[in-house]
Amino acid sequence: MKQSTDTILMIEPVAFYFNAETATNNYFQQKPSESQEEIQAKALAEFNDMVKLLRDNGINVITIKDTLNPHTPDSIFPNNWISMHDDATVGLYPMYAENRRTERREDILEELEKHGFEISTIVDYSSAEEEEIFLEGTGSLILDRENRLAYVCLSDRSDEGLVIEFCEDFEYTPIIFTANQTVNGERLPIYHTNVMMCVADKYVVICLDTIDSKSERKMVIDTIKGSGKEIVKITEDQMHQFAGNMLQVNNGKETFLAMSKSAYDSLTDDQIAQIEKFDKILAPAIPTIETLGGGSVRCMMAEVFLPKE
Repeated sequence: MKQSTDTILMIEPVAFYFNAETATNNYFQQKPSESQEEIQAKALAEFNDMVKLLRDNGINVITIKDTLNPHTPDSIFPNNWISMHDDATVGLYPMYAENRRTERREDILEELEKHGFEISTIVDYSSAEEEEIFLEGTGSLILDRENRLAYVCLSDRSDEGLVIEFCEDFEYTPIIFTANQTVNGERLPIYHTNVMMCVADKYVVICLDTIDSKSERKMVIDTIKGSGKEIVKITEDQMHQFAGNMLQVNNGKETFLAMSKSAYDSLTDDQIAQIEKFDKILAPAIPTIETLGGGSVRCMMAEVFLPKE
């Protein structure tokens, strides 16, 4: 069981824009001042630069174009609706924003099969949307695949009951806690676990300051240490520059930690040195996608762990 993959699925934007439906509890999003056309052009350029950077470093990137109809302004973040596993299982997830639910596309699964990947089982949790219960894929679930641990901070988008159901179905141990960020002087739940932590093979980048409960913080620290991984601590200010939204990837020979340029720029020399003991850093600039979408590099990559047929 590997922690990182050499193959990434990315969805090319055709009408990327600010999504008012997700902004209700995604406090990272900022309203635009430019036209939809200008924003789409910038987002596409950022997307293409990121794909090129990954491919230049030997990582396989499968890109699939979004559709104009239905309009899905956040389709650039596929990790929220799909997870892929090395036993040929795919998980499909219930989405909080109604206008994100049409991102789940059967033709994307067919395209993966055309690339030679095997899909034998689909575990579909999306019907939970009817009961207003949500779990947004690997935005909600931070998987330590080697140690079968699923870290989750609870929010409107990460339901505890569904976390436990996922863990039973996929044989993970749930590590459940609450994480908050300060918004206008108030402590409010962080919408996705993947903005405050990232699990790599030998280390975990995490904003422990967001876990207000001392007992929960201790439980998370003990779990990480017990799994044999080093802790790279980031501050809440760094988290707001997307320093928690990172993903380890590999090219079959070496491993990399992908993060945005804004995340990289927020790190101290010591933190960079701590990461570079293990991985080379890849840091594309995606300011338009980050500020309007409220998600960063990790959200843009759905990891393909499916076996080849």
